[in-house]
Amino acid sequence: MTKPVINIAEIEFKPRAAAAAVPAAAAERFEATFARIGPLVGARQLGYNITAVPPGKRAFPRHSHRVNEEMFFVLHGTGAVKIGADTYPLRPGDIVSCLAGGPETAHQIINTGHEELRYLAVSTQRTPEIWEYPDSGKFGVIAEFTTPGGPQSDAFPYFGHLNSGVGYWDSE
Repeated sequence: MTKPVINIAEIEFKPRAAAAAVPAAAAERFEATFARIGPLVGARQLGYNITAVPPGKRAFPRHSHRVNEEMFFVLHGTGAVKIGADTYPLRPGDIVSCLAGGPETAHQIINTGHEELRYLAVSTQRTPEIWEYPDSGKFGVIAEFTTPGGPQSDAFPYFGHLNSGVGYWDSE
């Protein structure tokens, strides 16, 4: 295991992985860099990262998690979080709880300020996970397979629209 303590000054922010890069059509609304902390401190059951979002942007589309719970702690900047049908203002020191569930728990953090918004994101790491995107009618499923005490070895992600599935016996 790496050392269980790291200072925020030691972490490096990186853009999204190329496979998850924001397409040009969505870049007007979505942009963020991330500093993954969990692997640096040897976390196994919780994921930690610091997310940095420029003014006027969001890191992710509004979504819910069917399996994992998330918590956000605002470090710097101001914004708003949409959870279900409600919107709440955010400022440094605020703690946000996002429970697992359906559209009523769909959430999105938006930088409404004039400077970068930074927040600590903490999540359970249960797999498989199902995401739902109520604004676009999409869903995502990911199963991650890990070696106990080791790095991630394999992942199986799939995204689709709720009305585009196939029957269980199709093509059999």
